[in-house]
Amino acid sequence: MRRSEPAQGNPFGIAEALIGLAAGFLLSILALSAYDSAAHVSGSTTTTGGTVLSLVCLWIGFVGAAVVASRLRVRDEAVPGSETALVRRGAGSVVADYGLRLRPWPDIPLGIAVGVASQFLLVPLLELPLRPFVHNLSERLGHPTRQLLGPASAGTASLVVLSLLVCVGSPIVEELFFRGLVLRGLLWRFRGIGRRAGPALAIVVTGLFFGLVHFEALQFLGLAGFGMVLGVLAWRSGRLGPSIVAHMAFNATTVIAYVLTH
Repeated sequence: MRRSEPAQGNPFGIAEALIGLAAGFLLSILALSAYDSAAHVSGSTTTTGGTVLSLVCLWIGFVGAAVVASRLRVRDEAVPGSETALVRRGAGSVVADYGLRLRPWPDIPLGIAVGVASQFLLVPLLELPLRPFVHNLSERLGHPTRQLLGPASAGTASLVVLSLLVCVGSPIVEELFFRGLVLRGLLWRFRGIGRRAGPALAIVVTGLFFGLVHFEALQFLGLAGFGMVLGVLAWRSGRLGPSIVAHMAFNATTVIAYVLTH
């Protein structure tokens, strides 16, 4: 089997990622507010329709940022004295620019193993320092899952839809955004500090960013650590396949545990 080459950095993506993040959250908030008003739902009450709409609008910002960054044309001024021309910074393809590829072997078994191990070993280990300081930590750590899936508990169809979004949609979109757009942009920015130090710093920063964007204080350490693991998979393999599968397995274990206990 041909040996995988580590992911290469892109000389673009960070600015577009920040704009896409802001646009996604803004669009999500506006759409959710409009949905609640139209459905006469209290803002403190979460519904399945509102959750789906919120996620989709957020993803529009994420995917839009990646596509725009790949296809955006800028003025080329590399040759002094020559006429400037608009050139595309990326290849114009999310597959080529972000490594959106999957190899059944070893990506699927590797991703499943890493995702499940991260859920049951890595995350609990990173959350251990919180136990002496946070009362009912386990109960509070499960609150985001209950808030997300709780509205669908009464209906099988709603639960299936949300589970597909969480276990399939979120991993694909988030890996494209974080380990594709953001990580590769940082790999380029940090390329001058060393062959190993540059990727390591890019992976750490991307993982921290991944944890912060979820806006869950108690889950931050676990999410950031898992984000770094996903970053290693994406960088070392040169493609997003392993990290997407790992992210799917990680989320799926959460959903399965919720369904079995509720």
